[in-house]
Amino acid sequence: SISNTPPLETNEPPTTLNVITVTRSGLAKRTPRHLYSRQRRGGMGIFDLEAPDDDPPAHLFVADQDQDLIVITTKARAFRLPVNHLPEAQVRSKGVSILDKLALTDGEQLALILPHRKQGYLVVVTNEAHVRRFRYHYFRDDMSPGLVLFDVRDCGRPTAAGWSAGDEDLFIATRQGKAIRFAEQKITTMGNLGIRLSKGDSVAGVTGVTDKSRVCLMAADGKGTIRLMSSFTANKAPGAGGKAAIKADNIVGITSVGKHDDVFIISRLSKIIRFQAAEIPPKEGIVQGVNCMALRADEVVAVTGSQ
Repeated sequence: SISNTPPLETNEPPTTLNVITVTRSGLAKRTPRHLYSRQRRGGMGIFDLEAPDDDPPAHLFVADQDQDLIVITTKARAFRLPVNHLPEAQVRSKGVSILDKLALTDGEQLALILPHRKQGYLVVVTNEAHVRRFRYHYFRDDMSPGLVLFDVRDCGRPTAAGWSAGDEDLFIATRQGKAIRFAEQKITTMGNLGIRLSKGDSVAGVTGVTDKSRVCLMAADGKGTIRLMSSFTANKAPGAGGKAAIKADNIVGITSVGKHDDVFIISRLSKIIRFQAAEIPPKEGIVQGVNCMALRADEVVAVTGSQ
């Protein structure tokens, strides 16, 4: 229960970590994480990125100011973008377009953005649930801008991405609340089908996990749960149908969280909330989820965790 969670700390010491919000069309801003005060789970949040009504937030993550971002487009091309190339801004402020820093082609749009890591594998899942893995040095400093990761005509468009250690399991969740877990080394060089999707379903997220992992699944209605991977049995191979991970109709994202991590959620109307992951009761079974953000004529669009 909430009464068992750590006391609420309203002030975080200054940090070089930034909360980065990006709209569907590529308006982005970064704001030091310590400028976001913790609230209790289920709060209203505060207004964040100022963006046009027809261009809502689509991407949310936390990265250090010295890190690079990996930007993947709808044509499965990859770019590196230093975090410090984004102007630092206050919590409530307008974003700047990152498109002028990327050489996009006609009809090409942003698909995925996430911080680069200096170890492990970047796992990309397409709208056809095809999974590909790329070792971290694939995205080296001198990487050619617009590096083609795969042919979207063969595999589908990039839909979700996450990092794994290389010897973990992959946990893939869908919008209908189903999920699959399997050893990441089962993915071949050319990729495999990760999960067999039901009609009308699509991939919501992917992350590397072990039996000790906790995965937060967040729905559009502001309800979320933390599933303990110790109770989510791994399949022997990828490509099977998923099993229920949460009772929800529209999962918008997943994120691995530690006991002492924070959770950040952003809504379509650009409200953002930060609260302690410990406020979400971890579960071994299928549950409906608890209220994580109060919404009025609004919906959650993205979630991320931060240590």
